[in-house]
Amino acid sequence: MAQLTYLQAIVIGLLQGVTELFPISSLGHSILVPAWIGGSWSRLVTDQSSPESAYLAFIVGLHVATATALLVLFWWDWVGIVKGFFSSVRHRRIVTAYERMAWLLVLSTIPAGLTGLLLEHQLRVVFAKPLAAAVLLSINGLILLTGEWLRRRSLRHPPVARPEAGSAPALDVAAAQHISAPTAVVIGVLQSAALLPGISRSGITMVAGLIRGLSHEEAVRFSFLLATPIILAAGVYKVPDLLGPLGNGIRGQSLAGAVAAFVAALVAAKFLQRWFRTRTLTPFAIYCLVGGLVSIVHFA
Repeated sequence: MAQLTYLQAIVIGLLQGVTELFPISSLGHSILVPAWIGGSWSRLVTDQSSPESAYLAFIVGLHVATATALLVLFWWDWVGIVKGFFSSVRHRRIVTAYERMAWLLVLSTIPAGLTGLLLEHQLRVVFAKPLAAAVLLSINGLILLTGEWLRRRSLRHPPVARPEAGSAPALDVAAAQHISAPTAVVIGVLQSAALLPGISRSGITMVAGLIRGLSHEEAVRFSFLLATPIILAAGVYKVPDLLGPLGNGIRGQSLAGAVAAFVAALVAAKFLQRWFRTRTLTPFAIYCLVGGLVSIVHFA
């Protein structure tokens, strides 16, 4: 691959940490931003679409840092979810919000994980190009706008029952109670679209939560919980590549990028939690549409 510098590693790490959680596609930005900058940056993108890509191993390695940031931020939820999983298996019933969320996570992770194992390589080789990423980023903007439109007009679901102020536990009880098992499977299948550069995993899960009657604040928290296992699994799956020949010459840069991604993800998660208390997905949708269309014109 083109030599990855420490500056590039840190910039891309910061970018990945933010865009993985923002509903604007981290993979799409990892292709479009270097392509826009040009020079040695654009050669990184060319490397990503090759059969054996050190840059892709670096990018996916950053996912481990992002997922770790989410685990740190929601550690108490995850303690409860893990305990809930084993208690539900032991007692053969699902009663608490933690037990229910544990199985929602299982149901949503399996289809996305299987799709990644079967199709990740083929999709990367075909779509890891600036023009394709630009088109898909525009489509992502339309998905976000459609989600907002459906939420405003949907009358199929009763209002979500929410706990009284000051009584809510750490876990998003509304999400655990209002997302059905079939919906979790559908979300898992839809998450697979994030293998396409330009389609946002967090955006898809937020839209699914909104359509099911969650508030924006609940939907973003639900998205973070559902995204953590699949992001972590994708990263762990590719990290061994960095320990082999593909990692030669970039291990130090990968560590610097991972630290940057970890910090950026913590900041991004906290920002989004505050943002969605009073705001919507619409600004992110507009950003994707404008950025995607301008990039289409530029790279066509």
